[in-house]
Amino acid sequence: MKKFTSKKQLILYGCSGLGINMLSLFMGSYLCSALQVGGFVDNVEQWTYLNKDIVVYALWTVLAFFAKALDGFIDLPFAYLIDKINTKFGRRKTGLLIGVIPTIITFVLFLIPLNDSATILNTVWFGVILCLFYSFYTLTMLTYYATFREVCATEKDVMFLSNVKSIFDVVYFSLGFALIPIFIGMKLNIRMVALIFLPLSLTMLIPFFMLKEDRSDKSLEVSERITLMDSFKCSLKNKTFIYWMCTISVVTIGLQLFLGGINEVFSSTGLNMTVVMASSFAPVPLTIMAYNKFMKKRGLGFAYRFVLTVFAIGMLVLLFCYFNPFNLTPLGLHIVAVLGGIFISFSIGAFFSITYSVPSNIAELEYKRTGKTVSAMYFAVQGVFEGVAAGIATGVILVALKNFDCIWLLPIIASLTCVIGFMMTFGFNKDISLMGKELKEDK
Repeated sequence: MKKFTSKKQLILYGCSGLGINMLSLFMGSYLCSALQVGGFVDNVEQWTYLNKDIVVYALWTVLAFFAKALDGFIDLPFAYLIDKINTKFGRRKTGLLIGVIPTIITFVLFLIPLNDSATILNTVWFGVILCLFYSFYTLTMLTYYATFREVCATEKDVMFLSNVKSIFDVVYFSLGFALIPIFIGMKLNIRMVALIFLPLSLTMLIPFFMLKEDRSDKSLEVSERITLMDSFKCSLKNKTFIYWMCTISVVTIGLQLFLGGINEVFSSTGLNMTVVMASSFAPVPLTIMAYNKFMKKRGLGFAYRFVLTVFAIGMLVLLFCYFNPFNLTPLGLHIVAVLGGIFISFSIGAFFSITYSVPSNIAELEYKRTGKTVSAMYFAVQGVFEGVAAGIATGVILVALKNFDCIWLLPIIASLTCVIGFMMTFGFNKDISLMGKELKEDK
């Protein structure tokens, strides 16, 4: 793979996933919630498909969880295919092509209910489409992430690309959480808003023009000799990687609850969602700089504990805004919410950057140790762990909170996941704890 030699190339490549990620945000944070009216108070007719439930609660809980879990497990053979495939077009470009087109098609199909009531037919339809969407979406991003180490010459470039990707994640999250409420306020239905943002998915065309794959690369010959089982075992035997997966899975539950249920939490507070969400995402480029300084001085372990702490505090601020125990004025409540959003901003970018950089670096260490190129498999196994965690968060916990009208528990549960994750970080070995730390030169 031809390496990118300039920061401009890395920045352009880092924005490639913006559009496809936007579709995933819509699916997880808006469209799945829009199938049920539970949890919504204002503008219910715009936030939901038909202003009523159009899926059967019990069955939808099972299917939504299954879709998220399948999303991870099906990517194991996909990852093997990506690491092994041999085409004149290029293995990474081929993987992207196989993933992008079905992702867009299934996203559009999810906007079309088969009937206008909560029937088993509707529920199964949305469940099947959701399974297909997440599978092909993750295949697309899995291929994209697997190229990070391949297009970067150094670990420093990998961290830079990961941070650039995180900043563009902030862009699509800002678009999603700040602009979409404005469209809803204009009385546009959430399905129409989804179609407005659909053209952004074309940003994934960038890798097709930038990637220059070299078939003479010896690492390709090695990876083509590795079987699916060998590739899978290679990742599972890496204790450093598996412990990292267990830790990040716990935190993913809290993060996915926040991303998937924030609309319902704020729905009855009277807060301006655009203002609140802008405070959560707009400062992220600056907070990523602060996070990187922590990591350079103390390593990833210390920096990760910091972001978990501030995210937990931000969740408790959301809980305060929900109940408003001191009967603050609308202005006072907005000030508190913005402060909570700023706390959250210290974590959002770091959470995303970590999921890109840590597996890439662990895979690189594995390659140096064994000569096996299985970077896509590392991201696939990460997808399994995160898929199950996301399924628990949005397919079980969030649906239950909506159905039993106790959405206020969401910030509490999210905070608890941060506490558990915080304690687990003390079990990191040096490969993770000191990752990113700049070593002082001996004088």
